[in-house]
Amino acid sequence: MFEALSDRLQGVVRRLTGQARLTPDNIRESLRDVRRALLEADVELSVARDFIARVEARAVGEEVLKGLNAAQQVVGIVHEELVSLLGKTPVTLAGSPHVPTVILLAGLQGSGKTTFGGKLALWLAGRGKRTLLASADVYRPAAIAQLERVAAQAGAGFWRAPDGTAPRDIAAGALDQARTRGFDVLVFDTAGRLQVDEALMAELEDLKRVLRAHQVLLVMDGMTGQEAVRVGRAFAGRIGVDGLVLTKMDGDARGGAALSLRQATGKPILFLGVGEKLDGLEPFDPSRVAGRILGMGDVVGLVEKARLAVDEQTAARMAERMRRADFTLEDFLEQLRQMKKMGPLEDVVKMLPGVNQAALDQMRPDLGKLKRHEAILLSMTPKERRVPRLIDGSRRRRIAGGSGTTVSDVNALLREFEQARTLMKHLRKGPRGLAALRGKMR
Repeated sequence: MFEALSDRLQGVVRRLTGQARLTPDNIRESLRDVRRALLEADVELSVARDFIARVEARAVGEEVLKGLNAAQQVVGIVHEELVSLLGKTPVTLAGSPHVPTVILLAGLQGSGKTTFGGKLALWLAGRGKRTLLASADVYRPAAIAQLERVAAQAGAGFWRAPDGTAPRDIAAGALDQARTRGFDVLVFDTAGRLQVDEALMAELEDLKRVLRAHQVLLVMDGMTGQEAVRVGRAFAGRIGVDGLVLTKMDGDARGGAALSLRQATGKPILFLGVGEKLDGLEPFDPSRVAGRILGMGDVVGLVEKARLAVDEQTAARMAERMRRADFTLEDFLEQLRQMKKMGPLEDVVKMLPGVNQAALDQMRPDLGKLKRHEAILLSMTPKERRVPRLIDGSRRRRIAGGSGTTVSDVNALLREFEQARTLMKHLRKGPRGLAALRGKMR
């Protein structure tokens, strides 16, 4: 997400920080590089121009140029203005005092509305909300069936009108079903078009009236670049949009839509879609996104990922076993599973502060090795994982055969495991244990 823009801006930041002395001239030169980076990321020209003007007005000032840490101050200004461009503070869904809260999804065909509906239902379920999904996309073949599958995967309710029902009657029926069946939220999917046209807008206006929608969310493909700005303005001006959703932000999206839409439409970005799986949805936080773009990391996001992935009781039990040096291969397997829940390790590493692309390439995890480790551990019996000393030569050959690996791979895993146990035993003894360990290593 934002990789191309992030790489360019981080390069500018490094050059700026490396200047022996900052002057108006070298600040302006660096800001020209920032402007080029924004335009290459498909940020709208007027948005990029206004952004650079605001940064320059603040950076080229006596109070900054005379500062002891002038470069860091300029970087701080860039960060602050980036946050301002993205919306300053996070905005979330607005609920309704009367149930159900009705959320109408709008957007062009192929923007990812249907998948986002399932992601939103899953996200709401994590906040204790029961969601009903329904669709008025009667034009695209199998669109309603696709939403039904997505609803089942998300554990959400689903309602389908009889074939041949008009979109406005589908909307009225869905609203009645949500009320009758006691759902907290109705998420209503709509038909898209390949481009904005009068028929699409008229139908959306009608559906909005019938549903009395509390929130209209415009779902946009994050890879559409500057075209997203034109489409966003058209929907906001005609239908009235309450919030924006950017999908497919895990692809080669250059980030320009995110930086342009907030200012162009005046509407907040609520969510980013960051994967095809239903758990690939991130609430949009301007400060955290700006930090990630500038290489400052996203520690808050990392903690949230860990909290969702790691069971607290399991973590506490594992910590106690490690403290007593009673760590087993069962615990090792559990650790691998919890790491997988956090998503791709490369994405996790990117959230750490100060990790640029070069450093990321050097510390890129060996995913093949982790998969082999998991296969080997799953080929062991529960007793073998609890008591590794039972694993003799014949068992190692059986484990290797069952996991599709070699005996050397099994030996390597067991060797790494024993090294970790040895380290834990010495750490338990404090400074004396560490001194003893260093003595053994000499």
